[in-house]
Amino acid sequence: MQAVSPFMQRTVIYSGSNSRAYIPDLFRGLGAKRVVLFSDRGLEKAGIVEKTAKIFESAPKGSGPELAGIYLEIAQDAESSSVNNAVSYAREVGADALLAVGGGSVLDTVKGVKYALHKGLSDIKTVIPKGILFEQFPDANHIPIPHIAMPTTAGTGSEVSPIAVIYNEDTKMKGNIINPYISSDIAVLDPELTVGLPAAITAFTGFDALTHAIEALASPIATALTDAHALQAIRLIEQNLPAAVTNGENIHARMEMLFASLMGITAFSCALNAIPVHNFAHAYGALFRIPHGLANAVFLPVVMEMLPDLYLPKITELAGAMNVRTGANEDREEVLGKVIEKLRLLQHNTGLPSDFSAYSLTEEGLKQAENAVEKDPEAAAFPIPKELIQAVGLMVAPIHIK
Repeated sequence: MQAVSPFMQRTVIYSGSNSRAYIPDLFRGLGAKRVVLFSDRGLEKAGIVEKTAKIFESAPKGSGPELAGIYLEIAQDAESSSVNNAVSYAREVGADALLAVGGGSVLDTVKGVKYALHKGLSDIKTVIPKGILFEQFPDANHIPIPHIAMPTTAGTGSEVSPIAVIYNEDTKMKGNIINPYISSDIAVLDPELTVGLPAAITAFTGFDALTHAIEALASPIATALTDAHALQAIRLIEQNLPAAVTNGENIHARMEMLFASLMGITAFSCALNAIPVHNFAHAYGALFRIPHGLANAVFLPVVMEMLPDLYLPKITELAGAMNVRTGANEDREEVLGKVIEKLRLLQHNTGLPSDFSAYSLTEEGLKQAENAVEKDPEAAAFPIPKELIQAVGLMVAPIHIK
């Protein structure tokens, strides 16, 4: 008998070049009056913050919501202090609506802000003392704060996911708030805002999306709905990520990668169960401040090689989506080997490293990481044996082990 499995996608999606122009009208439709634009200093320097703010200036006076303020002090990994300070700012300017423009850190921070405003919180850490807060129906309730998200990277898919990953500076661990109503009301996918993304960031954010899709496909609780999203995301990434890395101004490739990112996280969120790649990526990323997408890119082929039984049941489907040629007489283990080889080739062709040698991880650091992988909230559904954690660590940081 098939277990009950919810599939949630409550976010309305507007996509296409210059789709950002619709934002004031969309906010007006949501009943917003005072909008705060949240982004970061890097996007300010890139001119994206100004480009977005000007949309409100061009709206006819009195016809739309006011841009009440711009908040840019958002750090990597959606630090809890960034969330708390952004909440204070939103309250100071009397915001009644939130516009998130940025990558996963910005988008997750704003989801944390939304949740904190709704619950009257001053410190987001208080709701995730054990690393995870999972709220589902009927405990989860509608959050009546107009919220639009516009991603500037194609990786996390955070603009539509019901998950906010927040870094706790005190414990040096990443926590999760999972609630179907913290995702944005509307996501605006404008590929023009991603064309200036550097090749390296394009590559590792693309691998984040790919990891979402592959872990969703391998999930023990996957359904036909999640498989459909996961497989199409994988196809789009295999076809478009190299082009987006090679020529950042390829609008078609950029648009397809935004679609892939959205579909990958949708599958991942709705099939959330065994996610060992993310388990490692969260633990190492929090400890050593490795960007999340880069951590996923390095761990993905290694974990698939070390935990083959998780990926073998749907390896034929995965191989097809990855455009891997297979023979009629090949067994599943051989097909898995070819898929891993294709992933490493994609890693190489997009300029990504195969290990963390650039981070100079030490033997002591790896011991800390072993403990962090075991304690990470992602380990609850799929605990990884300590010996395997150690073996993976040696594969991703071989150079500095004495």
